[in-house]
Amino acid sequence: MNLQEKYKDALDKGAELEMAEGYVKEENGVLKIGGKAKYQMQKDLVWDKIKKAGGDAPTDVIAEIEVEDTTIYGVHKVQPGDSLSKIAKSAYDDAGKYMQIFEANKDQLSDPDKIQIGQELVIPNLS
Repeated sequence: MNLQEKYKDALDKGAELEMAEGYVKEENGVLKIGGKAKYQMQKDLVWDKIKKAGGDAPTDVIAEIEVEDTTIYGVHKVQPGDSLSKIAKSAYDDAGKYMQIFEANKDQLSDPDKIQIGQELVIPNLS
């Protein structure tokens, strides 16, 4: 298996997230990938895929991913079956942080149990 096949899920995630200025090069047994993620959350999603394929400290890949906007962690478009706790679990690995998402979106939410499919919710940075 070549390195692009090994890290296919990470490369696909970068493409799915429409990372800008993306590149993939294989040199001397190392896969070099990079680009610009809009938010840190997107960068973390790509890194999660890298670590799943190569372990916590892979030596056969170098990822240079810049983040364009660090004022928030990310944006989540509500899908069927979503809840704020499910979104918090996905974003922060902690469902109990759902109130931080609610507080960041009070301009469009009046109740943490009432979110609508298609809403784009700000996922705030945790302090």
